[in-house]
Amino acid sequence: MNLSKFLLRIAGWKVIISVPDYPKCIICVAPHTSNWDFIIGKLAYASIGRKAGFLMKSSWFFFPLGLLFKALGGVPVERGKKGYSLVEQLIARFNSTDRLTLAITPEGTRSRNSNWHTGFLRIAYAADVNIALGAIDFEKKEVTITETYSPTGDIDEDMKQIKAYYKGFCGKYPEKFSTE
Repeated sequence: MNLSKFLLRIAGWKVIISVPDYPKCIICVAPHTSNWDFIIGKLAYASIGRKAGFLMKSSWFFFPLGLLFKALGGVPVERGKKGYSLVEQLIARFNSTDRLTLAITPEGTRSRNSNWHTGFLRIAYAADVNIALGAIDFEKKEVTITETYSPTGDIDEDMKQIKAYYKGFCGKYPEKFSTE
C-alpha cells in the first residue's frame, strides 16, 4: 500500500476513481471550499498511482514553498496581468505535449461563488481533451472521479450540465458551495 492510500485510509476517506488514465485530461474539481481540498485531492489521485498538475495563485510560489508546489505539478496563475491569457497558454501546452493532466477548480476561490470560471471548458474544447468530473465530498468522506464530460463548445450549456452534476456533493464548508 502506498503512503497516500494509507493516509487516506486512516483518515477514513474512500477513493472511487474509474475514469481511464487519459494521456491528456482536465480534472474539474468541486466543491472547493477549503485548502484541505488540495491535500485530499492530491493524496487521492496519488493513491491510485496517477499524477496531476494544478493551477494556483502565483503569490503562493515564493521561496521555498514555490519549489515544492512546482515539484508537485503546480502552475502559477497571474491574476489580472495584461496581455497574459492563461487559457491560450494552457491550450498551447496541451497541444505541444503527449501527456498532461491538470486539476482545475472552476469556482476559482474557496468562498461562495455561483459564477464559475469557464476557462477549463474553453481549454478542453480547443485542445480536444476530456474533462473528468472530480468531486471531494466531505460529508461522505469520498473522492470520486467516475464521470467524463466532453465539452460541446456551448459554454453556457456545458456549464449548466457540469453544475448539475455537482449538486449532490458536499464541501468541507457547505455554505461556501454553490451550483446555481
